[in-house]
Amino acid sequence: MNVSFLQELLTTIAEQGRQLIPAALVGGGKRGDINELAQALLSGQGEASGVVLAREILGKYQRLAVDERREFVRFLAHNMRPDAEQIARAATSYIASPGEETLAALQQAVESPRQEFFRRLNLAPRGTAEIVALRRDILRQIKGDAALGRVDQDLQHLLSSWFNRGFLVLRRIDWQTPAAILEKIIAYEAVHQIVGWEDLRRRLDPTDRRLFAFFHPSMIDEPLIFVEVALMAETAGSIQTVLSERIKPGDAPHAPTTAIFYSISNCQEGLRGISFGNFLIKQVVEELARELPSLKTFVTLSPVPQFARWLDRVLADDQEHVLSATDRTALAALRDPRWTEAEPENSMLKSALMSAAAHYLVRAKSADGRPIDPVARFHLGNGARLERLNWLGDVSEKGLREAHGLMVNYAYDLAVIEANHEAFENEGTVATSKGVRALLKLPEKNKDKSKSKAEKAKPAANKQLALPSR
Repeated sequence: MNVSFLQELLTTIAEQGRQLIPAALVGGGKRGDINELAQALLSGQGEASGVVLAREILGKYQRLAVDERREFVRFLAHNMRPDAEQIARAATSYIASPGEETLAALQQAVESPRQEFFRRLNLAPRGTAEIVALRRDILRQIKGDAALGRVDQDLQHLLSSWFNRGFLVLRRIDWQTPAAILEKIIAYEAVHQIVGWEDLRRRLDPTDRRLFAFFHPSMIDEPLIFVEVALMAETAGSIQTVLSERIKPGDAPHAPTTAIFYSISNCQEGLRGISFGNFLIKQVVEELARELPSLKTFVTLSPVPQFARWLDRVLADDQEHVLSATDRTALAALRDPRWTEAEPENSMLKSALMSAAAHYLVRAKSADGRPIDPVARFHLGNGARLERLNWLGDVSEKGLREAHGLMVNYAYDLAVIEANHEAFENEGTVATSKGVRALLKLPEKNKDKSKSKAEKAKPAANKQLALPSR
C-alpha cells in the first residue's frame, strides 16, 4: 500500500473522529492535559478515537519545553507500570497450576502498560517517526534518571520489533534521488563530512561510487543508516585517496575488483542500540556481487575513533607493559601538533604507533571480553577479518585527533564470514591477517598455537591463523 495514501487516510480518520472525543481533551487546553490524553488513549477501545488522541498527544508533546517533556515521560514511568498485586496473583496461579492459560495470564500481567500505550500512539499519522524522536529526547536526558530508563527499555523493545530487518527496504541513493533525502545524507554523514553539494555529487555520480541506505515503510523519507562505497582496482589505504579521486564524465573505468566501504552512518539517534549495519553491509555485498561479477574483494576503510584516547591512558599508566622504553621515546614525537609535517616517515614512530594500534585492536578488551574499539566490535562481530593497519590513512583534523591518522581495513571474505562470526561470538576470537599479527610485540609463549574455526574453513593455499583474544 502507498504509505503517503495511508497517512492521508489516518489524517482523515483523525479529523472525523474528533467528534468522538470530549471537547475538554482536545484543541488547546493546558499543557498538563497531555497526561489526561495519555490515560484516555490507554483506556479507550475505539480505533478512530485512538487516532485522534494519539495525534493530539504528539502535537502537545512537540509544543512542550524540555523540562516538561521530561516530566511527561516520568508520568508514563510512574502511572503506566505493571500492577504488582496482579503479577503476584498471576505468578501464584502459575506456580500452583502450570499451563498455557496461567502462563498467558502471567505474561499479560508483567507486560508494561507503556508498551500498549506506545502501540496506540503509533496510530497517529507519522506516529513512528514521532516516537523515534521521543526516544531521542529520552536518550539525551536519561543519565542518572531511573524513571526515564524504564520508559526507554519499553521503547527499545518495541522499536526493535517495528524495525525488524524484514521491514527494512534497501535503496540505492544517486544524484537523481529527491533533494530532500540528499540534504539528509549531507546532514547525517558522521564519519567523513560532506562539504556541500559538489562534494556529495563526487560521492554519488561517478560510475565507481555507490551509496546505499535502509528505509522503513513508516519513514519513507528518512534514511535509517547508509553506507558509502568506492569501487577500485585495489584496497585503498587512505581516505584521501578515496575522497579526492575523480572520474571525468563519460569515462568508463576498468572493471573494479575491490569494493571499499569507507563510511557507515547511523541517521536516527532515537534508534540507538537497534543494529542495522550488519544487515546493511551483507546485503550491499550481495547486491554488488550480482551487479559486478569482477568484484573479488570486499573491505572497509574504517576509522579508529578511540585509539588516541586509549594511547594517552597507556602512556600515563602502562600497567600491562604494552609499550617498550624505545616505543615510549618514539611516541613522544606525537606531542608536536605538526608531527606529520616534521617527521611523516619517522620509522621508529611508525613502528611504535602501528604496534600499539595492533595491541589496541586485538588485545585490549572491555569488561565483556570484547575489543574496546566500537568499530572493531561491529565489524568483527559481523564476521570480518582485521586485515591491515594504514599509516596516515586519515590526516584530517579529526583523524589525527582521534587516531593519530591511522585507519583500518576489515575484510569481508564471503567464504569464512559466518565462521569468523561464530568464533568471535562464542570464543572471543579476533580473526586477523598475517600482516596484523606481525605488528604485535608479544612474548613467544603468547603466540598462537591453534587455528580458528574460520581459518580452518579456508582453502589450503590461503590458510591464516586467527589470533585468540586471550
